[in-house]
Amino acid sequence: MLEVTANLVRGSVYLAGEEIECEITVYNTLNPSRSPRVERLAWASAQILCQCSVSESRIVLPVNDGSEPDQSGLPSSTSFVPARGERGLTVLSSKPKILFCDLRLKPGEARLFTYREKIPSDAPPSYKGQAVKYSYKLTIGTQRLESHTQLMRISFRVLVLYGLNDLSVYAEPEEVAPSNPFLEPRRRETTLLDVAMQVLSTATSRKGPSYYNITNALGKVARLCLFKQAYKIGEDIVGLFDFTDAEIPCVQFSVILQSEEQISDECKQKTSKAQSSSVVSHTKHHEFCLHTQKTHMSLPIPLTATPSFITDIVCLRWRLHFEFVTSKNLIPDQAPPSEPTESCTWQGPETLEVETMVWDMPIKVFATNPVHASSVSLLKTTNVICI
Repeated sequence: MLEVTANLVRGSVYLAGEEIECEITVYNTLNPSRSPRVERLAWASAQILCQCSVSESRIVLPVNDGSEPDQSGLPSSTSFVPARGERGLTVLSSKPKILFCDLRLKPGEARLFTYREKIPSDAPPSYKGQAVKYSYKLTIGTQRLESHTQLMRISFRVLVLYGLNDLSVYAEPEEVAPSNPFLEPRRRETTLLDVAMQVLSTATSRKGPSYYNITNALGKVARLCLFKQAYKIGEDIVGLFDFTDAEIPCVQFSVILQSEEQISDECKQKTSKAQSSSVVSHTKHHEFCLHTQKTHMSLPIPLTATPSFITDIVCLRWRLHFEFVTSKNLIPDQAPPSEPTESCTWQGPETLEVETMVWDMPIKVFATNPVHASSVSLLKTTNVICI
């Protein structure tokens, strides 16, 4: 019996444009002292696929115009069909690479093969939404002589950061780069991950606080301070509320971090009565703030969330959804005691005539370091099959 093990070297999360590396080990599990039989594999091949599955009641996928060959008619017993058994449309597929042909292993012998493939920079991100799902898998197919092809799949996640097509733009000129006269000059190669971290740091750096006066028809409700409008997944969205100069008493407020999935007009199901967009809430901050002068909010962006992106089928945006419950009537404060040693208790009114004010503020959510995202990923980086 042969045991085939595949392992993603760095983890289960990658940036579009990065190179994915997988180690494939083939091991003859027979005991040399009991059986001298040599096991034989005809071939093994590997390929990256991205499958897109949609809600048919809301989305119409484009029909294949015949430019791509249909592999469904090939005999599955002798061909490598990596999308076999997968649902949806294959929107991205790398060229299959042959790992080996006519591999022979003695009992107890093992061979290691390395598969490397660059993820296209224009690839869609991994995403599981209400109407669309993009999923990536590394498929490894192998076959014994006169046997069926066996497939092994490893799921991985892809993050997209726009603006990484030309790395030469971010290369540091030699006359500007710092140098040490006591060391021999070494030319350091700039990797895509290094450039991505520079782009993320620049895009999400704090450039100064922004202030927003929140008012309704009756007057000022509060003042909001946000330190920045662009964030990485895994960061906390921190804001400050100031009710000191409020003209309308605010009883309570809530802030919800939401993502909005918008279907493109070309792929929208015309016969469906469903809305073309859907909103998903991720984290929430709720607080009672009557007679509060200053307070804050903190909303973490989950590392498992998908950053903002746009494809031919769907567009994902992020926003902060605010809800303020204000009183239509002034609520008097409790008069302080005349003596410092005395105490008093404030009794609120039994009923309040209130109204709710809603406000949506768009924000930008970018990707993060894929190594950090791999630390919380539930995707398995290793898979084993026995042939």
